[in-house]
Amino acid sequence: MTTKEDVAVENMDRLSANLAKVEELSKRLIAAMSNRKAANPTLNSPDQEVFMNAATSYWQQMSHNPAKLFESQLEFWGKSVKHFIEAQQVLAQGKLEAPEDPTPTDRRFANPLWKTNPYFNYVKQQYMLNAEALRAAVQNIEDLEPIERKRLDYFSSQIIDMMAPTNFLGTNPDALEKAMETEGESLVRGLENLVADIEASGGELLVRLSDGNAFKLGENIGSTPGSVVFRNRMMELIQYKPTTEQVHATPLIIFPPWINKFYIMDLKQQNSLIKWITDQGYTLFVVSWVNPDPSYRDVGMEDYIEDGFLAAIAEVKSITGQEQVNAVGYCIAGTTLSLTLSLMKHRGDKSVKSATFFTTLTDFSDQGEFTPFLQNDFIDGIEKEVDEIGVLRSFIMARTFSFLRSNDLIYGPAIRSYMMGEAPPAFDLLYWNGDGANLPAKMAKDYLRKLCQSNEFAEGGVEFLNERLQSSDIDIPTYFIACETDHIAAWKDSYRGAQKFGSKNKTFVVSESGHIAGIVNPPSKKKYGHYTNSDMSLSSDEWIKTAKFHEGSWWPRWESWLAKRSGKMIPAREPGDSNHPELCPAPGTYVATPATF
Repeated sequence: MTTKEDVAVENMDRLSANLAKVEELSKRLIAAMSNRKAANPTLNSPDQEVFMNAATSYWQQMSHNPAKLFESQLEFWGKSVKHFIEAQQVLAQGKLEAPEDPTPTDRRFANPLWKTNPYFNYVKQQYMLNAEALRAAVQNIEDLEPIERKRLDYFSSQIIDMMAPTNFLGTNPDALEKAMETEGESLVRGLENLVADIEASGGELLVRLSDGNAFKLGENIGSTPGSVVFRNRMMELIQYKPTTEQVHATPLIIFPPWINKFYIMDLKQQNSLIKWITDQGYTLFVVSWVNPDPSYRDVGMEDYIEDGFLAAIAEVKSITGQEQVNAVGYCIAGTTLSLTLSLMKHRGDKSVKSATFFTTLTDFSDQGEFTPFLQNDFIDGIEKEVDEIGVLRSFIMARTFSFLRSNDLIYGPAIRSYMMGEAPPAFDLLYWNGDGANLPAKMAKDYLRKLCQSNEFAEGGVEFLNERLQSSDIDIPTYFIACETDHIAAWKDSYRGAQKFGSKNKTFVVSESGHIAGIVNPPSKKKYGHYTNSDMSLSSDEWIKTAKFHEGSWWPRWESWLAKRSGKMIPAREPGDSNHPELCPAPGTYVATPATF
């Protein structure tokens, strides 16, 4: 029979064991943090000028119209005091319950205790009041330049998200309940997860979004059969094994972005765009980019064009014996494909029959959500970083993209991992999202300064390879896929760039969903629909207003367009030829190189 003393001893033993684990983990944490090579400090926060300009405008308004500012402050104070009094009145009545809660629904506060427990409800309501007051203060600042306002909006939103009570153990009922249920074991597991993440990222705090042990390239992701048939310093060229007896004569080549790995288009077989294309009867080639280390510091956009795009096109023509190819560019690779096509126009090279662009920007006149990161203080910081390191390290880009959706990609996962002690999920998309790549120093500067900041390609031309390249040079048939809720390449910005192309044959499609899900949208799922409109002379607002909506994936619609430009059917081609033997099976070796050095 177990006595109270036995239980007490058992609990004390468990506590002692957990404390020993904490001490050991603390040592590992200190060791991991000591190896940290921090990014340039200017990449961690905005130039102080942002806040100085806001403060100056704020005080100018106070001197010119103090009543307006006092009114907003008194409103906030009044709401805060009223909230406090209501909470006190409920408690004075002997009721251990929360007062009326008029705050809007927010999935961060799903736990019933946020509504029923007076302590948690008070904290939540006051947080909502504080957030509302901060947003109002920013909105009420006058005489700010539009860019400065966008930046201030962004950074104030980051402060609001960071200070949410869910992000702190003492004010997170889910984490506290879990700690009580597990007698503190969840907190120990959370510390283990934290230490493991910091160790895995060289001293940086990058929250793992998925279980890294659940996936293996070539087995359960990136597993469509094919062969690497060419390799140079910039890329491996993969030719996929045919799945049909006949294929279209004109081959298809896909250029994926080199910010992440190509296998986003080849995750599970059920949603693999690569497998689907081969199943439709195409000889498919896909470029797998090298993950650059500091020795690539002098590699620029010109190298990607010459040794990437042009080299791949030449090899595909050689292998298939065809004079022309159809090409696809995804995201930044779509931007670079457009540069390549302009260069080919200047050179009289007609090797590309048609071009398709997935979520591609070629006109950066509106920088959208990236405005805070495309001003001189940040770009100067990036230049200092890459000049020192040789590459723009992948974690900096990952962190930037994550902060655009901080509650979903930073705070939410951190709460589950570090406070709740939960293991990251086995989710292939999130695994891919965490498998980033570096950018060469020169290429990063070319892209950020010439294209993003100066918008030279869309406005007057950009100098590359001794030619002035501009989007109006492109006159071959083009097909654009943009995504309705894309926060990386907004569809309206993609549309504006497409309008400037010189092609007479242009098709523009807007898929439902975002940057990834809108593209990786297999017909079998019958999930996201798409919009079409043949009149590209319209403004983006008029285009979408008068567009026709279609249920289901855009893939079959695009394939029908592509088939008309892909020639007659011929016997299927096996990968490579006598001059291009299989160097290794797909997905190749470059894709497996981690972004560390």
